[in-house]
Amino acid sequence: MHPCSTAMHLLLRCLRGCGRHSRSRLPRRLRQPVSYMKLILQSLYFNSLTNSEVVFDCVIEPVFWMVEVVTRWFGMVFVFLVVALTSSVVFIAYFCLLPLILQTYTPGWIMWHICYGNWNLVMIVFHYYKATKTPPGYPPKMKNDVPFVSFCKKCVIPKPARSHHCGICKTCILKMDHHCPWLNNCVGHFNHRYFFSFCLVLTLGCMYCSISGRNLFIDAYNSIDQFRHMEVEKQGVPVTGIGLLIGIVPSESTAGKMVSQPPYTYKDRMFHKSVIYMWVLTSTVAVALGALTLWHAILITRGETSIERHINNKEAKRLAKRGRVYRNPFNYGKLNNWKVFLGVEKRSHWLTRVFLPSGHAPYGDGLTWDIYPLKKDIIPV
Repeated sequence: MHPCSTAMHLLLRCLRGCGRHSRSRLPRRLRQPVSYMKLILQSLYFNSLTNSEVVFDCVIEPVFWMVEVVTRWFGMVFVFLVVALTSSVVFIAYFCLLPLILQTYTPGWIMWHICYGNWNLVMIVFHYYKATKTPPGYPPKMKNDVPFVSFCKKCVIPKPARSHHCGICKTCILKMDHHCPWLNNCVGHFNHRYFFSFCLVLTLGCMYCSISGRNLFIDAYNSIDQFRHMEVEKQGVPVTGIGLLIGIVPSESTAGKMVSQPPYTYKDRMFHKSVIYMWVLTSTVAVALGALTLWHAILITRGETSIERHINNKEAKRLAKRGRVYRNPFNYGKLNNWKVFLGVEKRSHWLTRVFLPSGHAPYGDGLTWDIYPLKKDIIPV
């Protein structure tokens, strides 16, 4: 017998004894609260299957409730942060770095930065807007003939395959992956592609800014550091080259000739700090979001969602103890999983539906998952 079970037995026995002897002694106002407390304790120990894990889940339930409430109320704050941080990087790129690129880069590199940068920006804005505004999909609440695999106790409706209840949205979601606070929306059947595409193009954009702005970041950091030291030095100190960003011409090689220190204006200081801010922000986001994007790419390759990954692992371990192998019924093969997820039906769709913004709907209605023709790989790619 578990230690928790023994403790619960003793506590209930004490309450029974106290209740029998002092039932007549208790005031009428206290009888109902005491009976209610006894009922709560009995509900925690309603059968022999209850153990310490069940009691712990009941105790920790208020924590999950608090997380759901905070996430629900702060959803718009997270969306505002995404828009504000992305807009700040775009502002720095267009008004600080683009004039410098037009003055110093060759025509070929200028075309590359303009074309790729604007394509990346359009893809980020399009997929983020679609991911936040597209409903993930909800099971029908009226009686219908759609096959279901379970019953939701909170929504009191049948649950089709791959659907799960979201405690933040307070409803069931078709092919639910997770609730994303940065979207203030659930990621489900109808907006899963938009979510993944947004993560992918934002990661590529951050990597692009981090790699292409590395030398600018080093020059800006060195310039701020050198000017900070120069402010405490006396006038008349010879100045050598400080960097291309601040536009200081190296001193002449004439021995003994002194050059005056050029003024370090507020505009120069803000330019250097903006470059440092952009590089640090994009590098951090590229690492964090890149890991998340890679994880979701692995899940898509396996034909499962984040929730299904946890469920499939538990089911595989359960069947492994019986000497059996679990197979994911929604895995159509690595390539076919990507074709189903991206909605690719012919070769031209890799351009029009993947590399360009596209609002096409995903396969199926999210209620049934009978896509057997794709297992035969009849879709040309």
